[in-house]
Amino acid sequence: MEYDLPAILYTASTWVLPALLAITLHEAAHGLVAWYLGDDTAYNAGRVTINPLKHIDPFGTIVLPAILIASPLPFIFGYAKPVPIAVGRLGRPKRDMVFVASAGPVANLLLALIAAILLNVATLVPGSVGQWLILNLANAILLNLLLAVFNMLPLPPLDGGRVAVGLLPHELAFRLARLEPYGLFILIGLLFLLPYLGRQVGVDVNLLNWLVWEPVKWLLPYFMQLGGLN
Repeated sequence: MEYDLPAILYTASTWVLPALLAITLHEAAHGLVAWYLGDDTAYNAGRVTINPLKHIDPFGTIVLPAILIASPLPFIFGYAKPVPIAVGRLGRPKRDMVFVASAGPVANLLLALIAAILLNVATLVPGSVGQWLILNLANAILLNLLLAVFNMLPLPPLDGGRVAVGLLPHELAFRLARLEPYGLFILIGLLFLLPYLGRQVGVDVNLLNWLVWEPVKWLLPYFMQLGGLN
């Protein structure tokens, strides 16, 4: 099999910057809101920053996605270093954790909105530079929407799980919070292994499509239209 290395590098160049910005500002937003609400743990750890090196997990952000891209599996998965939060230092821990957890997905939605607005400018730039900018911004919209929707799934340690813990009655919140050590394994099982097993027996149980792709496909045209693209 032959590879078109220049084409591969060009495509990669249109994803790297959007990915770094999406991950960096998502994580920094968690730390910033926690700092504002009384917990300076993330700030003291240097995580309230736009320096992506502070947020990248070598395995979860680089190695794992690269392995999945090179594999025949039909999905890409990765993660950044979790932002340290001392819940007990927040002014009103249960309520404030809802704001802290929500900050990351909200940051991604804002980045998608900014990228859509900038698309109107990028379309005015002529030639290959303009095309490269358009691809970066379009990828930024898609990637940030994916991160926002995926992270709001109501399962700890995802942001949506922590939001649910803050909103549910005490007993239900306690039971959901106890799942956090196993949440990543549950998530992989539900979103990736279950659909694979379903395909083996001819049953469509693609939860990733239903819970993530469908909401993103519904949102994406509105952002593209805002950017002047169909």
